[in-house]
Parts: sequence; C-alpha cells; structure tokens
Amino acid sequence: RDRYSRKLECARCRNEGFAEVSEADDKRLKDPDFKVDFLPAGFTSERPSRDPAKHMIRCRCGHVFAFKQKSHYAPGGDPRR
Repeated sequence: RDRYSRKLECARCRNEGFAEVSEADDKRLKDPDFKVDFLPAGFTSERPSRDPAKHMIRCRCGHVFAFKQKSHYAPGGDPRR
C-alpha cells in the first residue's frame, strides 16, 4: 500500500493538522481502496469512502469538506503519481 500525509485545513475556523492515509499501490485497479489511517485532533470522517474524492471530513466547528481538494502535503508526503 502507498501511504502519505495530507494537510487538512478548515476554511471556516482554520483548524489544521496532517492526516495519514493509504491506498492500493497498483494504480491499474479501478478501486483505489483509500483508507484514512489517522486524523488530527478536531477532525472526523463524516462520510467515509474508498474514493478520496468522495471521502468527506468534518471539522469540530461543523464545517464539512472533501478530503481530496487543493491542499498541501506534508514534507516528503506526496503520493506517487
């Protein structure tokens, strides 16, 4: 499995932290088998999905947003292309 970190930042309250996630390392598979392994304090999975574009995150302030969006990766935490 490929593992990487992604910075989560709430647009409403600016709560932030790095999530640890993993997905299948075979990019030919139709299902990426995306899983959130760790969420930082103040964030929860609102609507889990095996597709990172559909996985929704809820901040402690109530704001809900998609996991896959324009955000920053932790240093050295970029997923393989």
